[in-house]
Amino acid sequence: REEIAPKNIIMIGPTGVGKTEISRRLARLAGAPFIKVEASRFTEVGYVGRDVESIIRDLTELAANMVREEEREKIQVKAREAAEERILDVLLPQTPVSGVPGGPRSSPESDETRQKLRQLLRAGKLDDRIVELEPPAGPQHAAMLEIITPQSLEEAGLGLKEALSNLFGGREQRSRKMTVAEALEHLTKQEADRMIDQHRVGMEAVRRVEENGIVFIDEIDKICAREGGVSHGPDVSREGVQRDLLPIVEGSSVKTRYGMVRTDHILFIASGAFNLSKPSDLIPEFQGRFPIRVELDPLGKEEFVRILTEPRNSLTKQYTALLATEGVSLEFEDSAIEAIAQIAADVNARTENTGARRLHTIMEKLLEDISYTAPEQSGRTFRIDAAYVYERLGPILEDQDLSRYIL
Repeated sequence: REEIAPKNIIMIGPTGVGKTEISRRLARLAGAPFIKVEASRFTEVGYVGRDVESIIRDLTELAANMVREEEREKIQVKAREAAEERILDVLLPQTPVSGVPGGPRSSPESDETRQKLRQLLRAGKLDDRIVELEPPAGPQHAAMLEIITPQSLEEAGLGLKEALSNLFGGREQRSRKMTVAEALEHLTKQEADRMIDQHRVGMEAVRRVEENGIVFIDEIDKICAREGGVSHGPDVSREGVQRDLLPIVEGSSVKTRYGMVRTDHILFIASGAFNLSKPSDLIPEFQGRFPIRVELDPLGKEEFVRILTEPRNSLTKQYTALLATEGVSLEFEDSAIEAIAQIAADVNARTENTGARRLHTIMEKLLEDISYTAPEQSGRTFRIDAAYVYERLGPILEDQDLSRYIL
């Protein structure tokens, strides 16, 4: 198992053909930690800018958040009950019955009152009442004298504000006023965080990243060597970035706030349009670490029709659902879908090819009037057919300059 490494992939194709979407959907189906980064944002280690190791740190942070959310789901009921008890303590403070500190703190009458308050709280009758929450009690961490640098903050996963807050004694020092409903949510999250074993979360996050992590590096063609190989000075954001990516892609250990992460079995997917360069312009060592190359063809009318109809949450269904919130019904006929797909294909052929993203622009322009007047049109049904599509978009299509700027 140690010897078998994932086969990294380079996806080659114009913008809008679904390179990122394919990777994102696969990661969602597998429940794998997934991060998308742009290669052009990084610089060589030692120069101003983000270094490539921050990719793995960010991926580990995402995995930790995934694990935390799953743990919160498991203990949600217990955390909610603990939060309710804390709210009841604020609404009905308990005092010793005998008046002597350390004596019994409740009586049958107060227990009965507390039970009635609990029922009102669960019924939502107390949601608008204002309560004052004290900051959580606990020993303040001793301030550690440490040199704070951007690199050390990034490795620890902290921002400057958070680091200084921790250094000078924590975040919450004053009591806060809020409604009971807000306090319940706030305390439920606080109780859940207290119940979660953070050490176990970190270990599980590291395991998931090492075994299932997926890194999608977009715009890989932007870090190809300049044409002709002529460079006047250090190429800190091109070949330098490729060389820094090599050890991570091949397998190395990266320090994160949750421990060392080995990148041997992380899947790397690189993508780019490669319209001004070609994959062979990447340095040979980098090419060799991406054995699988996939070329995606530009999308045409048939693909646009399928995009508009087949997905469970297709564009047409999204717009129908959005306008339904205003009481407006939308019905798309098959002829309208065909017309929208044909227009998208024609505009892509005449102007810059933006792929499936063109459909968003066309749909926005097509439904512009209905969207703006939706509150006044409540209760109406609009049937979108080919005639309506060409009526709305025809004048723009005929004018070459207009279609270039509007569609």
